[in-house]
Amino acid sequence: MKKIGIIGGTTPESTCYYYQNYIKISREKFGPFTFPELIVYSIDFEEFKNNPRGWEGRKEMLINAARALERAGAEIIAMSANTPHIVFPEVQKAVNVPMVSIIDALIEEMKRRGVKKVLLLGTKTTMTADFYKNALREAGFEVITPSEEEIDEIDRIIFSELAFENLKSKPYLIELVERYAREKGIEGVILGCTELPLAIKPGDVSVEVFDTAAIHMRKLIELAAE
Repeated sequence: MKKIGIIGGTTPESTCYYYQNYIKISREKFGPFTFPELIVYSIDFEEFKNNPRGWEGRKEMLINAARALERAGAEIIAMSANTPHIVFPEVQKAVNVPMVSIIDALIEEMKRRGVKKVLLLGTKTTMTADFYKNALREAGFEVITPSEEEIDEIDRIIFSELAFENLKSKPYLIELVERYAREKGIEGVILGCTELPLAIKPGDVSVEVFDTAAIHMRKLIELAAE
């Protein structure tokens, strides 16, 4: 099998969730003791989040991590977070091994499940920037994002609570999804931040739940097994 490389640390909690899914999905696919080889490069989230050069500096951090994974023998590489995909094309160009986009994996799964209208949740950047929404709309999906006030609150919850495994705002998030199902007719919710699955699980809400971290890891394992 191919060796998987993961750029982690954005945040450490979401990287742990990726690893949990790596174990779960590998056992489902291969049995109890067979796992593709996996290398994790965990960056310093403080330096990443508050980089004085903004996305140019963050991009350099991600490129350095991807190149380190390539040197270590990774044959496919992924970033274990949604928001950094804002610079995914530039990071991919900087290495000579294929990278797997979380957005591409999500689109494939959404088509498989047959939904058309979805609510996008994530960090403020993911919910307000064009890179994520445009990719989904170009693929034929209707994408709704929360109000400006809700976006700020969700971003706060992610970085102040979920990043530390604090789930006290789980009821708020579930009620928000249910309200958009009632009022806007959404068919699914995209957990477009890899901390959100800590709070929202399939069955918690009445619509399809797209856990981007689990979807991404499943795609990586499928490609590793080819």
